[in-house]
Amino acid sequence: MKSISLDITKAAQFLSEGAVKAYEPQVKAAQEALENGTCPGNDFLGWLHLPSSITPEFIAELQSVANTLREKCEVVVVAGIGGSYLGARAVIEALGNSFAWLVQDKKNPTVVFAGNNIGEDYLAELTTYLKNKKFGVINISKSGTTTETALTFRLLKKQCEDQRGKEEAKDVIVAITDAHKGAARAAATKEGYKTFVIPDNVGGRFSVLTPVGLLPIAVAGFDITALVNGAADMEKATGKDVPFDENPAAIYAAVRNALYAEAGKKIEILVNYQPKLHFMSEWWKQLYGESEGKDGKGIFPASCDFTTDLHSMGQWIQEGERSIFETVISIEAPEKKVLFPHDDENLDGLNFLEGKRVDEVNKMAELGTRLAHVDGGVPNIRLSVPQLNEYYLGQVIYFFEIACGISGNILGVNPFNQPGVEAYKKNMFALLNKPGYEAESEAIQKRLADEK
Repeated sequence: MKSISLDITKAAQFLSEGAVKAYEPQVKAAQEALENGTCPGNDFLGWLHLPSSITPEFIAELQSVANTLREKCEVVVVAGIGGSYLGARAVIEALGNSFAWLVQDKKNPTVVFAGNNIGEDYLAELTTYLKNKKFGVINISKSGTTTETALTFRLLKKQCEDQRGKEEAKDVIVAITDAHKGAARAAATKEGYKTFVIPDNVGGRFSVLTPVGLLPIAVAGFDITALVNGAADMEKATGKDVPFDENPAAIYAAVRNALYAEAGKKIEILVNYQPKLHFMSEWWKQLYGESEGKDGKGIFPASCDFTTDLHSMGQWIQEGERSIFETVISIEAPEKKVLFPHDDENLDGLNFLEGKRVDEVNKMAELGTRLAHVDGGVPNIRLSVPQLNEYYLGQVIYFFEIACGISGNILGVNPFNQPGVEAYKKNMFALLNKPGYEAESEAIQKRLADEK
């Protein structure tokens, strides 16, 4: 079985000789701190050996619940925000039909995502879409009080019960939540929902390989055993005893920190040439943004879908401020085959491509762009993925997770907390006059009055 691979040659040339290798002691120290639980945030290291600890029995339990939802539902709504939905959506959209909402698929329910915004129009359109449909809900929330998700679940629960009856609704609502406490746990116990636990020691952005990600992926019809196996193999390939020069995650963490500290590269753009990977980039942005962006430090994670965004962001990337580097995810072999046709008139001048696979054109666009961007002063890291399937996506997920843990420790931050996320919530609750926020409300009202 092949593995994903990393090419840093077009990034290392922007660094002094030996700069990447010089990070080996820091990488080793970071790996030891993760392994020994001596790093900041050490109560959130449950993801570290999660892939290798998942049993066939647990996979079977998840698959059984997924099969119930698949049999009884035309549509399954995944209600969650941040890490509670991005990982599942990344995998489902990477593996699914790009036009899934237009395709009548009698084998698999349609999986839609909600609870990740407070858009009234979005919720109105969702509830209208669900009218007269047999739908179920996977409610993902540790506390059950996250505003976006709780608001959405309240609406969906009522609609599901109104349409299917309370008893039948009970069989198609699943809660993924805390083991013992919180509003979602209390509601699930009261209503008799099937539940799965979000482990206390796994943060949301590292939770793809818990029921948070695995159940929705299984509902969508994808092979969660292969996904976990890929992650487990990458866990072995990136372990602390793997030599630095052979460990892709260690090298990735070292290169990006060297580019940040030595070359002044403050922005990392994750690039793909496969439109199905758009939400993988969204997942990656949360993983690195929430993990590293604190204490006035951190590389800003951005993303582009090429070649699409070459026609919007390409100019800035080529000739704008030289504060960026790129990490390119390249899929070696597409699943489908489309050949370029002949045209007698050849008005577009493209007959020179006759008989070539579209992917060959895409690969030359990728290579040509990388060369142009390197010439323009943009370091390039390339992550090569043999195929877009469950096994290799499992590898990619764990690769980015472990590299993130190493990188955050090198940076000297706690990679596993997100205190800044709470700031907007405090202000929102104060503005909505939530009980317990009276002092904050008064302070905000005074501030707004002074700004007029």
